Amino acid sequence: MTRKREQPPDDEPERKERVIHTRVPESLEAELRERAQHLGISVSNLVRNVLGHAFGLVGDVVADGHAIARAAVRGRPAAPPPPPAPTPPTAIDPPSLDDILGWQPIVLGKNAVCARCNAILPKGTDAAAGLAEGSSPARLVICTTCLGALRA
Repeated sequence: MTRKREQPPDDEPERKERVIHTRVPESLEAELRERAQHLGISVSNLVRNVLGHAFGLVGDVVADGHAIARAAVRGRPAAPPPPPAPTPPTAIDPPSLDDILGWQPIVLGKNAVCARCNAILPKGTDAAAGLAEGSSPARLVICTTCLGALRA
């Protein structure tokens, strides 16, 4: 006799976390361990955080893509694409973390990735924008955890 497993109601939190096993290349494992150690968290927590944020990021990208497509369909008839912008004579290299003079707290208007720990930062979350020395228009963004680590 087989018993049907009772499903918890939707308003109850999950009682047990599930374990997922996966195979990754040795280089990815080394990078995961290095990043986790740098952040002071376990590899398991790092992977859990990345996976959790990835679904939100993918959802936001898909929603943004649909919004753009709807706007294009509602708008005017398709026009030929504009000519490509001229390539600047020299490309501006983005600043490195060592080039940052200071960090300004911000609320993200777009999805971003932390330049220090590579965490996915969804639109609407707190972060910090780096102000580079010189006149570089490129900006670096870091998460609040990394900002706290820099303050320590």
